[in-house]
Order: sequence, then C-alpha cells, then structure tokens
Amino acid sequence: METSEFFADIRTSLQGILHFPGADTLITLILLLAIAICAVAGYYIALLVLKGVAKAVEWTDTDWDDDLINEKFRSALSQLSPALIVAWLMPKCFVTHNILSGTIHILSSFYIIGAMIFAANTLVDNLLEAFGKREKLQPFAIKGIFQMVKLIFIGIGIIIALSLLIGRSPIAILTALGASAAILMLVFKDTILGLVAGVQLTANDMVHKGDWIMVPKHDANGEVTDISLTTVKIRNWDNSVTTVPPYSLVSESFQNFQTMRDLNARRVMRAFYIDANSVRFITPDEVTSLRNANLLPPVQTPQKIVNLRLLRDYLEHWLSQQDYVRTDLTYMVRQLAPTPSGLPVEIYFYANETQWKPFEHIQSDVFDHVYAVVPLFGLSIFQTPAGTDLMKALP
Repeated sequence: METSEFFADIRTSLQGILHFPGADTLITLILLLAIAICAVAGYYIALLVLKGVAKAVEWTDTDWDDDLINEKFRSALSQLSPALIVAWLMPKCFVTHNILSGTIHILSSFYIIGAMIFAANTLVDNLLEAFGKREKLQPFAIKGIFQMVKLIFIGIGIIIALSLLIGRSPIAILTALGASAAILMLVFKDTILGLVAGVQLTANDMVHKGDWIMVPKHDANGEVTDISLTTVKIRNWDNSVTTVPPYSLVSESFQNFQTMRDLNARRVMRAFYIDANSVRFITPDEVTSLRNANLLPPVQTPQKIVNLRLLRDYLEHWLSQQDYVRTDLTYMVRQLAPTPSGLPVEIYFYANETQWKPFEHIQSDVFDHVYAVVPLFGLSIFQTPAGTDLMKALP
C-alpha cells in the first residue's frame, strides 16, 4: 500500500470513529501533524544520507568536491526532502476538499521551487568560495558572473511559480516578458552592463582583485578589494572606499599599477633645475679636485668639459652603484628643454621597491645626494627669489 493511500485510509477510519462536532477539524489537525512528523523525519534522513555521501567524497584526491558538497549545501539539499513529502501527501489527504487541496498543491509546489533555488544558489556560492581558495583563480573578476547565474536561477523560479499561480504556461509568461523587454532593459540596466563589463574585464585581463588602480574621473587611487556584478570597490590609500560601476572601467580609461608590482620596479622620473648662469667649462684644477674627492666617473675626462656634462656623467655612474636601482632596466640622467625657471635635469630610473614609504625614502635619498653634490661641480640650483632675497638686493 502506498503511503498516500495509507494516510487517506487513516482519514476515512477517523471519520468513521469520530462523530462529534468539530471532528473533521481535529482529523485535519491530526493528519497535518502526522505529515509534519514525516517531513521532519525525511529531512533528517536526507541529512544522514548526504552525510554518508560527504564521507565518501572525503576519500577522493580532489578538493573541489569537498568545497562544493559542504555542510551548507547538504543542509540546503535536504530541504527538498520535506518539500517533496508535503507535496506528495497533502493532496491525497485532502482529496475531498477541492479548494484546500488546490491551495496546498500550489503552496507545496512553491516550497519545492524555493528549496531547489536555494540549493542551486548555495552550490553557486560554494563554487565561488572554492575559486577564492585557489590562489591562481583569486585575481579573476568572476563574482559578477556568479551573481548573474544566481539571478537567472531566481528568475526561472519566479516564472515557474507565476505559471503555477495563474495556471498559464511558462512560455506564455516569457512571451509577455519579451513584449516588455524595453522596460526590463531599463530596470536592469546596471545589472546587464555590469555583467557584460565583468566578462570584458576578465576576458581582457584588465583588472583583478588586489590590483592597485587609479581612476582619475572618480578620484580613486588604491587597491581593488571587491569586484561584483554592479560595483568595483577600491580602498584608497587614505583608507576611504570608492565604489565604481564596472562598466566605467571598460568605457573610460584607468591606470593599473599591478604590472609594476609584479615586476618589482617602480619608476622615478623627476627633475631638478640648474641655474643656467652657472653652466660653464670646468678648469683642470677643478677636475683634479673632483677626482681626489672621487666624484668623477671612471672614464677618460677631456681637458675641456662642461661642468653640467660632468655632473650628469657622475650621477649616472652613481646610480649604477646603488643597490636599490634596477640596472637591468633603463636608467639615465638627461637634460630637458630650458624653462624660465632654469635648466631642468631629469633623473630617470626604476627602484626595486614598490611600497609607498620605502619608495619615497629612496627617491628622497637620491635627491638629497643630488642637492649636496651640485655645488661641488660649480653649479647652482635655480630657486625663485623670495621676498627676503629681493629686500637684500635693494640698496
């Protein structure tokens, strides 16, 4: 005998025994309690079965199945058992009550749909967490894609639930939604653009979680902490957080410094300004003095040489001797076009330190040395006269 027929026989037997007013309500409550007990028992039985499956999964070599079939997913999947039991037994027990039976059928169907969506979305969440545990997969901007998959599952569930509620085919509902596609596009514009942008960011390897990026239009300069379907969160260096739509990174320009980090080479490109009036030929005595002070590069110095050229040669050689300079990359000291503020001499090299504080210390040490040696070559740093300088110049 089927379980549903057994419950129907119990109802008939109770109706034959109980004849007092309100007996039908009492019978209904008894049957509901029995079905509830069966549903709870089915839930725990399903948990035990799935726990056995989990034990078998632990013996496999791969870790993916351990991450996917975890306790959270087993609990979500177990919810299907009481849903199926309720949907199976309820209509049989209340077959004589057409309205009640129809309502119970719809509600139990909603329960099954909700349990299936919950289990499917839990599996998607587990898959996203599994990706996050793999170091090679962590940088990829896939969170938005997983969020979109969850929205699709929820959308399918809503369409099926509506079809049961109004008694129409899901195809008819999809057709009606297709007719209002323009409205849906407007409502879900950010979601759709975010999904497309997330795919583009991942496919083109443009940005990853943990990258240091700068988005001038949004005043963002810091590290990417999260990439979702509709937002990219950037923790700025002042510890504030800027939220940028993903499609902004696709449609607008931004600067990604991650390659610099990976290469462990951060560029220094900064100029100091020489007073053009101090540029001249250096005397033999000065050459001897510089050589004695170990301020000449180990090359043949001609008899007649400009002091600025000698300074550039010295600084370039000095940079090559510093441990923090990447000599395998371009480094040089060059002269730029003259300006009203003096003659710019630019120092260009890559430091082997990318963190902000150590990098700034390196840059400062280099220019401390520059400002200290410039006078030794008979040169002067250009500096706009201050008010006190002008006062001293007055008779």
